[in-house]
Amino acid sequence: MEKQKVIEFFDSLAETWDEHLVIDEEIIRKILDNTGVKEGGRILDVACGTGVLIPFYLERGVSFVTAIDISPRMCEIAGKKNENEKVKIICDDVFLHPFEERYDRIVIYNAFPHFDDPEGLIRILSGLLEENGTLTVAHGMSREQVLLHHKEVMDVSRVLPEIADLGKMMEESLDVTVTVSDDKMYQAVGKKR
Repeated sequence: MEKQKVIEFFDSLAETWDEHLVIDEEIIRKILDNTGVKEGGRILDVACGTGVLIPFYLERGVSFVTAIDISPRMCEIAGKKNENEKVKIICDDVFLHPFEERYDRIVIYNAFPHFDDPEGLIRILSGLLEENGTLTVAHGMSREQVLLHHKEVMDVSRVLPEIADLGKMMEESLDVTVTVSDDKMYQAVGKKR
């Protein structure tokens, strides 16, 4: 998968992204509960898109959110929607960005198939966690729905792995504490050893 194609794909969709977004607040809250997002936490939101999860983090009283995305247009919209001293939007490739901080919680929401090196991503992000921090990979829909949704855009995405396979990927660096794959959501959470 070509990085420039991914950038162009998401830049082209950014303007109307939120219009087509289905936000199930109950599922999002369950994902954040499973992740352990709570008051005072330091969050890294990877592939944040237009910043859909940022208000949910803030409503939980986190101390700050760093949100990163490779699409300049997505970052621009996320920044306009989330002007807050607790929020920092970074437009960069997560594989290349020189992070200086460590995080309590790292979340990849509705984006994992768009990373060309999922094992490498998990390794890099695991290294950015504080002690007892968690990394979550989640989708607010079933794996089958994700596969169907991405069927037409396979040049900018990969097949979302079975939840057991994702758990195995995470076990290289983390202790897997949660796996859910049902008709409403998909999530794996790994805790830093």
